[in-house]
Amino acid sequence: MSVHPAVTWAQRSSESEPAKNIVYLTIEVQDPVDVKLDLTATKLTFSAQSADKATQYALDLEFFDEIDPEQSRTHEAGNKISLVLRKKKAQAEFWPRLLKEKVKLHYIKTDFDKWVDEDEQEEVADENDDMANMMGGMGGMPGMGGMGGMPGMGGMGGMPGMGGMGGMPGMGGAGGPDLSQLLGGAGGDFDFSKLASQLGKGGEMPDFGDEEGEEGEEGDEGDVEAEISTKN
Repeated sequence: MSVHPAVTWAQRSSESEPAKNIVYLTIEVQDPVDVKLDLTATKLTFSAQSADKATQYALDLEFFDEIDPEQSRTHEAGNKISLVLRKKKAQAEFWPRLLKEKVKLHYIKTDFDKWVDEDEQEEVADENDDMANMMGGMGGMPGMGGMGGMPGMGGMGGMPGMGGMGGMPGMGGAGGPDLSQLLGGAGGDFDFSKLASQLGKGGEMPDFGDEEGEEGEEGDEGDVEAEISTKN
């Protein structure tokens, strides 16, 4: 003796977009084997057995209206056989029920995870729309120009809103030399003469000794440090 598997369903309707004029149908069977599914314009026939061959499942559903089998899809995963059935007639109104015969069957229930009310369906994106939205933005986060840099950074020039950070060199605040002038712009060479000018040396660099660290220049270096301390 065969038993009816659990069936859940939901729908969308559209008279202008065929891909949104569909019925979601899910058949739930525990570990099915020998699955056979036949889909026509007016009905669905399904049969399967449980893994231990002890239970035979069967369905024979005649739809409320015609579907387009060629534009419908079937996917089997685990204990669920999922179908997306394309309604043949493009119309804004929902089907009043899944089956042609007006009868209530205990094994057919509404799929509340997918169901939306007829007058709210334009406000709720379907599963395909949700995935498209997630994937469509992978070229770069909003405002980042495809990961070229954070907003307002101008090629890593600074974080947004940091123009008023006092004491940070080159950030527009007081308390340090202006690195934007010393570097001569992006990629420029460091200008030691401008550093000396900003430190009060009138364009001449102090002599800090040669690379060998000669002791003879220690007096000049001390003068420079003293003068810097005085001006600060």
